[in-house]
This record gives sequence, C-alpha cells and structure tokens, in this order.
Amino acid sequence: MLEFKTVKIEVPTDCNVILGMAHFIKTVEDLYEALVNAVPNIKFGIGFCESSGPCLVRQEGNDSELRCLASEKAFEIACGHSFIVFLRNAYPINVLDKIKKVPEVCTIYAATANPLEVIVIETEQGRGILGVVDGLSSKGIETEEDTRARKEFLRKIGYKLG
Repeated sequence: MLEFKTVKIEVPTDCNVILGMAHFIKTVEDLYEALVNAVPNIKFGIGFCESSGPCLVRQEGNDSELRCLASEKAFEIACGHSFIVFLRNAYPINVLDKIKKVPEVCTIYAATANPLEVIVIETEQGRGILGVVDGLSSKGIETEEDTRARKEFLRKIGYKLG
C-alpha cells in the first residue's frame, strides 16, 4: 500500500505557521519554552505527533484557539514526530533560531503566513511528510519598481534601516 495525500492548512489572519520534524516526546514542552522565551507577548499553539507508544497528538500553547487549531491540524497530518506551530504577535523570523536550537528538532519544512499544502505519503507502517507547497507559484521576475517597493516595505515595517 502506498498512497499520497495533501493536507491543506489555511493560516488564520494575523498568524503564521511553522511545520517541522523532531524526534522525542519532550519536544512539545521544549518548543513551548523556546517560544515563550523568544518574544514577549507571543501567542501560539503547538501540535506534536508522537509516533511511538500511544501515538497521541501532544499539545501545548498559551492561546486556546491556536492550541486547538495546531492539535487538530497535527492530527490531520499525523506524520511521524512532526510538529506544527501557529503564531500570533510574532513572525517566524523572530522564533526560528530558537526553534532550530531545540535539541530534538530535525527539520523545518515551512515557516509562512501563506496557505500551505503538506504532501503526505501513507504506507502500511504509517505516514510521512514528503514536502510542502508554500503559497502560490511565481508570476514573473522582479522589476526595478518591484525592487523599490520591496525595499520600502522592509523599511516601513522596521526590518531594515531607513
């Protein structure tokens, strides 16, 4: 048996999502600690798929809506020791370094506010993530006007100096 599936993840307004793979039950608590220590006032929910023992979706977070969403999407993905984090009041750029330094984290598949599709393969043993589709396909090549707009935007939101 070999079956391919797609799990669609619609990211709520004013949120971002991070999808990754780890390897141990304590990951959910370590991710919690990494996130609360990364950004003051961050709101988040974590869903972590356990792939041995009781094979439960472990959940943590400090926002009940995002915690519920993360655990439901993790259960829909149901792949190995994968995890999904929904963030509010922070961007992936603010937390990715902390998440990557969690000892159990193996891979980050995506960190985005775009709609996401998780490509999943299912075998007799279980499920695995093959990859992701992050947002939409490219529509062209940046022009000089597009370059100016990009640079203005980054300065407007404070990620580059004036």
